[in-house]
Amino acid sequence: MAHRARVAVIGGGISGLTAALRLRQGLGPDAHIDVFDAGDRLGGILHTTEVGGRQVDVGAEAFIVRRPEALELVRELGLGDRVVSPTAMRPAIWSGGGLYPLPAPALMGIPASVESVADLVDSDDLTRMSAEADRELRWRAGTDPSVGDFVADRFGPSVVARSVDPMLGGVYSSLAADIGVREALPALATRLDAGAPSLTTAVNEVIGAGAGASGPVFGTLVGGYRVLVDALVEAASANVRLGGTITGLRHERDSWAIGVDDDPQEYDAVILAVPAQVAAALLASECPGMAGPLAEVSGASSVVVSLALAPATRLPDHSGVLVATGEQLRAKAFTFSSQKWEHLADRCAPVSVRASFGRFGAPVPSELEEPGVDDRLVAEALADLDEVCDAAGVGALSSQITDVVVQRWTGGLPVYAPGHLARMAEVLAGRPRRLALAGSAYGGVGVPACIAQAGRAAAEVLADLG
Repeated sequence: MAHRARVAVIGGGISGLTAALRLRQGLGPDAHIDVFDAGDRLGGILHTTEVGGRQVDVGAEAFIVRRPEALELVRELGLGDRVVSPTAMRPAIWSGGGLYPLPAPALMGIPASVESVADLVDSDDLTRMSAEADRELRWRAGTDPSVGDFVADRFGPSVVARSVDPMLGGVYSSLAADIGVREALPALATRLDAGAPSLTTAVNEVIGAGAGASGPVFGTLVGGYRVLVDALVEAASANVRLGGTITGLRHERDSWAIGVDDDPQEYDAVILAVPAQVAAALLASECPGMAGPLAEVSGASSVVVSLALAPATRLPDHSGVLVATGEQLRAKAFTFSSQKWEHLADRCAPVSVRASFGRFGAPVPSELEEPGVDDRLVAEALADLDEVCDAAGVGALSSQITDVVVQRWTGGLPVYAPGHLARMAEVLAGRPRRLALAGSAYGGVGVPACIAQAGRAAAEVLADLG
């Protein structure tokens, strides 16, 4: 009788569940696939919960639709009719106690022209930007400075603080000074490597190259990411094991032994779809060469305060607010979900707003570290929201709050520091047979990038199994 393949997927987020689906498709209905997650639910940072009587996402909120992986997976699972696009409303930047239009055109906050930031940044930096194309650019092909250092040198520090930081902070929960150019802006690095004479030229070339793209940039799902998680679980038909602790990982010729609550179990292959630090701990004894670089990957923590306001509560005429670095507001961003997404705009339903706190280097303390911190965060979210709304002329909204949920994400995002992708490429190249890595640490933090890496991990395991 043919051997019935046994594969373990450690981690039940979008990466682990996608890997489990691809394994099922490759190994067939008879394969034994276990998905382990230490938590009490699947989905990881994709988390939909009830706030004010409606289902809202309190983790990742949207995905890029111009990258194909997420949209293709959604359609493959029969959820294509649930994909919705943002409304025409645009986000604003909070700087100096006021609201400014989000600079456009821009590349992840790096402006393409002086005009796009004329009212937002310091006059000295406007002068610096105007002359940037005439200044010598000392860029060496293959180099990887931080986005913050590079843009500050070419355009000035206020451009970083008021335009680049707010944009990158929403994606990476890190400041531009902590993120590599190649990590966040590979297309820009490619143009500079190819000899672009200035940052202004390179930014405009990248924007111009994508000018022909049509349709929305982002999408989300009616019903929240929960519908995607549920569909993945059903399609993968794996054995889900929640709440257990993986206590060890041992390589034995053509098999892997996993300690599950100190009970060793044998598998033909393993996919680790967990944060880099967790993967490092599991690989420390068997694969120290991989574990070392993984252990050095820092994690950025954040907190989402999801607010429900009384129906028909008026908000500023934006899809959200991104807060510049160095401002007095405690929140780093607000998303006015009921104005950003048409399916949440029902005037008879609660108005949904989410406030985001914390970033790499400035984590929010836990309840153990500061008892009552969640109550403080809610108070700060309301006070900051009132300040933004007062500045926008719509008045304070604290009295309109009907429900609130605080969702903490500890170490939820890897920090894509300069050189990160090169180090992770070396880690992936050094994997032993029948073990593969998936997750947000290897090829991008967004949902499409995680889906893509999970597919590659599953393909590697399938090839190893023959």
